[in-house]
Amino acid sequence: MDPNLLHWKVHGQSFFSRLRIWADVLDPLLLLSSDGEIQKAHTRLGSGEKLSKQDAHLPNLSLSAVHADSGATLPLVFRPPAFLPLSLPLVLCSSLPHSKVTPALFWQFLSQSYSAGFNLTHGNSTSEQRSSLNKLLLTAGTVSYATCAGALPQIFINRLNIQIPSVQNFFRKALPVPLSALLAFANVYTVRSEETETGIKVYDSNGNQVGFSKAAGMKAVRETALSRAVMFGTTTAVPNLLVLLFQKRLSQSSDFKVSLLRNMSCLFALGLMIPISFSLYPQLGTIKREMVEEELQTAAADGQLYYHRGL
Repeated sequence: MDPNLLHWKVHGQSFFSRLRIWADVLDPLLLLSSDGEIQKAHTRLGSGEKLSKQDAHLPNLSLSAVHADSGATLPLVFRPPAFLPLSLPLVLCSSLPHSKVTPALFWQFLSQSYSAGFNLTHGNSTSEQRSSLNKLLLTAGTVSYATCAGALPQIFINRLNIQIPSVQNFFRKALPVPLSALLAFANVYTVRSEETETGIKVYDSNGNQVGFSKAAGMKAVRETALSRAVMFGTTTAVPNLLVLLFQKRLSQSSDFKVSLLRNMSCLFALGLMIPISFSLYPQLGTIKREMVEEELQTAAADGQLYYHRGL
């Protein structure tokens, strides 16, 4: 079992303990660390040595930059500390009330592409690896579908030439909330579908790999998809709700104040929901013996097996 997973096993079994860890791991300054420093941190974490005060940051560095399933260093843009700085402008621009369909499609494409890349990077290795071409086609199809679906509110407004304010508010403020949550769920579920079809690694209580489980893969993907739906659904709902509540008061003011309220509330909601959604489920998940395949049940001596959920 990877040192990162062992760290989560010891320190990350409760929601609030995971939240405290993610609050430190999401520090953007960790992105400045070199590959040598990252590998040193990962090695020290796996050595079992007691860390001094000067090395207290090493677990956070390892968790932020090393994949807990493969042990490989994560690409810079897909590391957890980079998620907020890179996804915030994409979420902001894709949620703007565009006047034409083309800008809506463009920003949805960028947002869904980054989400798909992040989901694919943080997935698990499986018993049967798909070819690179199959993964590329699946990811491209997911992004294309999500892009068109995400731009549906603007497409409806333009194609139906909707001028009634109440109907426009429905398409621009109400419909995007469940739509963004559904697309976030579908993005994770589709991009990581290989894990549900061929299975992911499962471990016994001693950290030894005992095989691959489709049931664990299904549980890992479902939990991650639900947490991502909560993140983006809430992030979309908070700015739209605030603008709707203060619409009459802000309509007498400048557009600048409306944009400022939307942008600041989106920043607050996304910045708050990232660590919360990452903490909803343990990174080292557990699955009961009776839920896994028969050939793996004998390895669950304490009644359960462990798996890496992914992010």
